[in-house]
Amino acid sequence: MVDIQRVETMESLPHLYALTLADDGSPAQDKTYIRIPLTRNKVILRIILKPGTLAAGGKPILHTNYPVTGGQYERYTFHPVNFTKDPNLLHAYCDINLDLPGAYQYKVEYTVENKKTVSEIGYLVAEPRIDLPKNEKELLPLDGLMVLSMVPKWMGPITEWQKLIEEAEYAGYNMIHFVPLQKRGESNSPYSIADQLTFDNDVFNEKDRKKSNKEKLAIVDKVIKQIYNKNGILSLSDVVWNHTSNSSEFLLKHPEAGYNLNNSPYLVPAYELDTALIELSGNMEKEGLPTDIKNDGDATLIVNYIKDHTFKDLKLYEYKIIDVAKNVQEIQQALKSRTAKDVDPSIYKNVSHLQVKERIQLLGKDVILNGHLGTRFHKSVDISKALSFLLAFNGLSGLDQVSENNIESLTESFQGLLNEYNLPMYEEHDEECKIALDNIKGRLLFTRLAENGPKLGRITKSNPVIETYFTRLEDKKNEHPAGSMMLANNGWIWNADPLVDFAGPGSVAYLRREVIIWGDCVKLRYGQSPKDNPWLWKHMRDYTEQVARMFHGIRIDNCHSTPIHVAEYFLDAARKIRPDLYVLAELFTGSPEKDNAFVSRLGIHALIREAMQAWDTHELSRLAHRHGGKPVGSMDEDMVWKKVPYEGKQYDQVLRIPVSHGSMPRALFMDCTHDNETPLQKRTPQDALPNAAVVAFSDCAIGSVKGYDEIYPKLLDIVNEKSCYNPNPEHSTGIIEAKHKLNALHEKMCLEGYREVYVHQENDFLLVHRQHPNSHSGYLLISRTAFPGQGTGHSPIRLRKSEAQFEFAYSLKVDSHQAKSSEYLEGLPAHLETLESPRFDQHTDEKGQFIEVVLDDKFTPGSICVIKTSIGEKYEQVHKLVMSIDDKVVSDLALLDCNVILYRCESEEHDTTKDGVYDIPHFGKTVYAGLQGFMSVLKPIITNNDLGHPLCDNLRAGHWALDYTINRLKAYEEDYPNLGPLIQWFEKRASLIQEVPDFLMPKYFALTIKTAYDKVYAHALSLMSPLVKNGDTFIKQLAMTSVQMLGKVPSTGLCPNKATPSLAAGLPHFTVGHMRVWGRDVNISLRGLLMVTGQYEEAKKHIIAFAGSLRHGLIPNLLDSVRRPRYNSRDSVWFFMQAIQDYYKLAPDGKSILKAEVPRRFPKNDEFVEVEDGYKYTSTIAEIIQEIMERHARGIHFREYNAGKTIDEQMSDEGFNIDIDVDWESGVLIGGNVWNCGTWMDKMGESTKAGNKGHPGTPRDGAPTEITGLLKSSLRWINQLIKRGEYQWKGVDQIKDKKSITFKEWNDLLEKNFERVYYIPKDKSEDKDYDVITKIVNRRGVYKDVYRSTEAYTEYQLRPNLFVAMAVAPELFDKKHAQECIRFCKDVLVGPLGMRTLDPADQQYKPYYFNSDDSGDFQTSKGRNYHQGPEWVWPLGYYLRAARHFEALEPQEIARILRTHRDYISQDAWCGLPELTNKDGEKCHDSCATQAWSSATLLDLIHDLIEGEGI
Repeated sequence: MVDIQRVETMESLPHLYALTLADDGSPAQDKTYIRIPLTRNKVILRIILKPGTLAAGGKPILHTNYPVTGGQYERYTFHPVNFTKDPNLLHAYCDINLDLPGAYQYKVEYTVENKKTVSEIGYLVAEPRIDLPKNEKELLPLDGLMVLSMVPKWMGPITEWQKLIEEAEYAGYNMIHFVPLQKRGESNSPYSIADQLTFDNDVFNEKDRKKSNKEKLAIVDKVIKQIYNKNGILSLSDVVWNHTSNSSEFLLKHPEAGYNLNNSPYLVPAYELDTALIELSGNMEKEGLPTDIKNDGDATLIVNYIKDHTFKDLKLYEYKIIDVAKNVQEIQQALKSRTAKDVDPSIYKNVSHLQVKERIQLLGKDVILNGHLGTRFHKSVDISKALSFLLAFNGLSGLDQVSENNIESLTESFQGLLNEYNLPMYEEHDEECKIALDNIKGRLLFTRLAENGPKLGRITKSNPVIETYFTRLEDKKNEHPAGSMMLANNGWIWNADPLVDFAGPGSVAYLRREVIIWGDCVKLRYGQSPKDNPWLWKHMRDYTEQVARMFHGIRIDNCHSTPIHVAEYFLDAARKIRPDLYVLAELFTGSPEKDNAFVSRLGIHALIREAMQAWDTHELSRLAHRHGGKPVGSMDEDMVWKKVPYEGKQYDQVLRIPVSHGSMPRALFMDCTHDNETPLQKRTPQDALPNAAVVAFSDCAIGSVKGYDEIYPKLLDIVNEKSCYNPNPEHSTGIIEAKHKLNALHEKMCLEGYREVYVHQENDFLLVHRQHPNSHSGYLLISRTAFPGQGTGHSPIRLRKSEAQFEFAYSLKVDSHQAKSSEYLEGLPAHLETLESPRFDQHTDEKGQFIEVVLDDKFTPGSICVIKTSIGEKYEQVHKLVMSIDDKVVSDLALLDCNVILYRCESEEHDTTKDGVYDIPHFGKTVYAGLQGFMSVLKPIITNNDLGHPLCDNLRAGHWALDYTINRLKAYEEDYPNLGPLIQWFEKRASLIQEVPDFLMPKYFALTIKTAYDKVYAHALSLMSPLVKNGDTFIKQLAMTSVQMLGKVPSTGLCPNKATPSLAAGLPHFTVGHMRVWGRDVNISLRGLLMVTGQYEEAKKHIIAFAGSLRHGLIPNLLDSVRRPRYNSRDSVWFFMQAIQDYYKLAPDGKSILKAEVPRRFPKNDEFVEVEDGYKYTSTIAEIIQEIMERHARGIHFREYNAGKTIDEQMSDEGFNIDIDVDWESGVLIGGNVWNCGTWMDKMGESTKAGNKGHPGTPRDGAPTEITGLLKSSLRWINQLIKRGEYQWKGVDQIKDKKSITFKEWNDLLEKNFERVYYIPKDKSEDKDYDVITKIVNRRGVYKDVYRSTEAYTEYQLRPNLFVAMAVAPELFDKKHAQECIRFCKDVLVGPLGMRTLDPADQQYKPYYFNSDDSGDFQTSKGRNYHQGPEWVWPLGYYLRAARHFEALEPQEIARILRTHRDYISQDAWCGLPELTNKDGEKCHDSCATQAWSSATLLDLIHDLIEGEGI
């Protein structure tokens, strides 16, 4: 039973297909062609330009030739469609309502650097709606078509067709393909049409043949309508655009319709060869050659004669070469007369130094002139250029240097040049002769001797040695130019490029005899447009429109040889007549890419493919799999298709269907076609039944040819066969009864949506199981093929946890391989033997209940059995339950609960539960223990239906993954009681899923996990700020990293005596113990991860915790639960000050933070005490702020507590000394020494081997620019507080060498001096105005990294730290200087994901970080270059905030930089942004996979973009 309500709900919604384009507005390479089925409801195509793409940022307009405003379709009329664009994030989309079937194109126009740019074209096919009168309620999907090919000339007069049509109806066919009914040519082939606008007389009875053509057309039209209305059968017929019969009368009036010797003179050599071969064929005996070919030796005699005499006498090389003697004489005369004009040897001054090949090419290009291609020796020379070339070749500068003495040598020289030119022409001729001889021999053997050849018999002039390549007509009235009546015949070429016209200019296929020729067909010559051949285009358009008027579909004959632009023109005309025209094609390009070129441009709905091409059961199984449908247990529709609100007013909701992949051409999978051999000829006749059954079980349109079901013994000769079909068919004939049931089943499975298939082949047994994706009821075909000489036997056929019901079974018995004698076409004497149901034996094993299907001995080769399968009514409950989750299940969850449910890397999981993440055999561990761990693995599985993935194998093998999910949640339940409802939800579904057959376990596990994941994920977002809730996917993804990072682990937290939620610096490296909570990282991240997302209470807790840890006027680098924090960081306290300021400005209770009470971990004298002796007094945050300012103003000098190996094995002794003072000349903070690293660039050398142990990679002692910026930001804010009366202190007193200073004075001092001490002027002459050492300046127009460093050169190293100062204290910077610096650094420092931590031009630039590499390199060993070039992500947020503030980058440039981050976070298994990358975005394996501040600073940026920066 199908979940009807769910299906109907989905079907009733408008379908919105979402297609995301590439950066330049073009379709992605695998999405250049998409097909969209139209329904009775609305269908919408949404074109999406992602934020940051070139196209999205450049005022994009979509142009499409789909008639968006109504009216008629015109191929070359493109209509503009405006994009809806987000003003902040700059993504764009536009919707097209699709209602008109057809083949369409689209492109995007946009502006880049003030220049209009147009994307590559994308192709869209809106598929036709197929109505059948017997099923008016629903459309027939294109895959539900069942086509029977019939040849009208064997059907008798049209008035006598009814019984044949009724038989086709009974057999279950719903479309008949009528081979062309048009008037045939002299060969009598239906595909050699003499008059495209007239039906052949044998379509009519004697009486009707006398009627006018108009009346005959009406008769056929009436019958086609009757077949549709009475029998419920659609009709389809061929269009033959490539050629016409050689007896078409219009060729006498319009020989220009073909390739003739007048309009295609390059064919003259081929025509001369063809004529010579015909003449030879009439003189075979005279020349002593055999006329009856009996063996290969006879063929060799003839071919050798052609080689030695025919080709020799024809001298076809004369059409290629230049007449040397004639042209040499002309040059000789010109040399003697010296009167030629425009002779300038200087233009060829280097010709004598050229290689021979190059010289010949130049001679041919500049000197040789082509004449009429159809004449011998048509080439000549341009006298002036020839003389220039000749003189230059001989070192002469002009004709004045020609004397009587050197004319002869010059003449000989020119003769040599022409001989050089002719040589490759002779070689080319010889090669063409060789190829032609090989092809002549091959064709001669095939047509005379091959078993499957036509056996043409005795060679005569009228039956030549090889079929004639040309039709020769007579121009009796002499109305046409000479050569017009010699017309090239059509044919085909093995492995030819279908996009190249083999009869066009430059082709030598006719001369080489490469064309497998159809001697009764003249190839039509269209040219490039109707103006090239007006009569032909109109005539064939009239023909096409006539077919489209009568028939519901067309079959493009020989599509691969039809010029695409010609087919486009005629199909456009046909679709104007019948918009829902079904287009089928015979297309064999040999390449899927070329198939797609035809399918996408022409809007072909199916390509003919044939089961009889399979040479054994294994190959047939491959075809069954290829055309069978999606794999059983596919996940895409349930997981990816979503019911979503619609942005416009037209609809409330739509079904959103992402276009994840481009389309593949549909197939019309035929058991046999009208031009291929029968089962008796290729296999055994008994195989007709299993072959047909396998085809019927395919999830695509299927077809057959009249005679296959009747077991015709051989392929019928469509040209010469004179008998007709039996006009009194019987249902008992051949396999018709079986077809009746198989076709009915095919239609049922198609209409009801049995889209999934499982194919299994073993020896001669081929099983095909079609299933419904929702109910999982299905039909199992067991077939036993009858290929000759194959093995047999099969493993037990088992249906696990399923029910089975016998439908039908047959075995085809062929009584004789000889058809009975009759005036009609008859099949082999054969009958269907009805077989009994197989045994359904019930068994149970360790995996549960199963049914074994046991076939009896009568199931011989040529047998089939169809069984209906079901997993019972429980499927509906299972499917419904795993797809639904009540709000109550998640309503009480806090974000900490969501952290446990969704995330937790292995170290966090082990720290809490002593267990780890899930380990997938043959794949590896999930990155998270929570649902995200499975979702990251499932995402590509779902997208690509990759059911062979190791996770799917693991799920089919047992229920471990689901048990793991439930058990880990239970392990957390005591501390996280809100998890209870979710655990119960999982347990209820787990008990049901265990009853699902193993092969469906991957789907139902994925559905369960995804349903819970989506619900919890959405719930987590609902607890965040409006900016997040209303944001796009990228904002939500960034915001969810806060849930990744904010969690509780037993080993650490924000206080020493209990585990509390805390923010991890990054996963997986900084997660537990003292390495989890970093002062700098946390405070950089607080604004973006916790405040921008609305988690103010958690932000406040972190601020209070760090405030309580204040000691020496600093906060710790590593908090260590405030047990033994370490105070070796000079910048952390200033990021902390910025975080307090951000909280004050952003939080709803922001002002209250100043009065918040802070328990102090250490006494006022900074003495280290154990935890139990701490927390003796409290301060307010305002007092904390003042203490920080006072301590820094008065100077900070201490040695780290417990200094030595105990706290740092790598640092030298001097590094433990901490010193910070104010430079009161500039107001900046000077601190650190060359032996420590007190900023975020804190990598200490660790390698004894390289000698860098104890040597910091980046000491940055002095006044780092970011600290100065953060100090200034704090001073600005404090002064604002003072002005508002919210801060009681006006400044700092008791300063060494300075009694006191106000905060305003300090602020102004910084503002006055910043540019002077940090800016490096662009103009060297301005150095005197700045604190610059000219001789060590590297880059100009930028800012120093530090000021007053011990090593002066390090001040001038260009690093990204200055942008922190720009973002938080923009008032320090001259606007023009800042703009120029930002723009310059975009090229120098900005990488794909992060910012280069050092200028690549710097000698110390080392962009690859390998922490474990203990080499002898002082700079890089043990990762000492951590901040000497590798690209860190977090500074980018500050850089882009600065770029926005100073208007240095356009919003589109910012969006474009973020494009990489959008892609990364969407595809990354960790669902975050990394800590750093190596050079140019290359993955750094020692980096944290997801880092708190990497996401946080981008959230800061997005907040500023949308809500303003609020400085």
